[in-house]
Amino acid sequence: MDSEFYPDYLDEANTIYGSVIEEFANLANKASNSANLLRSITEIPNPSRTQLLRVFRKYVSPDTSVEMLKVKRRISSIIEDYGHRFRDIEEVREKLASRPNPDEALMAILMEYKSRGQKGYELTEAFFLWFEKNFGAEYLIQGPVGAGRDIMLNEVLENWAIQTPADILISRTDKTPLVIGFARYDSDRGGAQEDDRIGGNRDKVTDILQYANTYDLPLKVFFLNDGPGLTLGSMWNDYASLEYYGQGRVLVCTLKMLDERFTRDWLES
Repeated sequence: MDSEFYPDYLDEANTIYGSVIEEFANLANKASNSANLLRSITEIPNPSRTQLLRVFRKYVSPDTSVEMLKVKRRISSIIEDYGHRFRDIEEVREKLASRPNPDEALMAILMEYKSRGQKGYELTEAFFLWFEKNFGAEYLIQGPVGAGRDIMLNEVLENWAIQTPADILISRTDKTPLVIGFARYDSDRGGAQEDDRIGGNRDKVTDILQYANTYDLPLKVFFLNDGPGLTLGSMWNDYASLEYYGQGRVLVCTLKMLDERFTRDWLES
């Protein structure tokens, strides 16, 4: 899947984020201290608030994540726990004043946030279109196409005890579940992230197949993986090892493999 070249997207970045950086500078100039700056940002409605929080994290508090800062009811405790590490508001103003206008470096960073996850959405959408074309008349498929809410297995599988998100659920027309699917686009992975991902996938396989055996269901696990990260040979080998672990009830595919490997025989096996 195509990625944009740098610096080709900077004009778009300026259109999207130029006003965000300007608003952050205005708020910083009015704030009595950095904690007060954070409080003022949380009073601004979304989507501007989230973008301002990203700038706040870069300039004021790299110790805090944007996801943490999004929760308004936690702001007081965040200030109490992390406020001593906030950069002083006077220094924030100095750093802002020292940057060029427009600040292309910061806008490029913010553009990375904008596109994060997009290839994963495109991957899932491509699979749904392929499945509807090849199996849509025979089976039901559910899941988020694009940036939607994940399927929660505890909501779609009877007696599934824990909240487990999935990307794909394929069922027979009588609602018998056949496949639980997980889609990931790996732009670049390795090291501990790779180990954690594979370990988490193995746990999913264990739990789903144990559930299938308990309730005598023809349930299988599907991993749709794509992206240049798979050209790290160790990573693809780790994914492929899940098939051996699943003893025929686990399938790992890229988009190019679907026609050959994702078959009706496997669905009904």
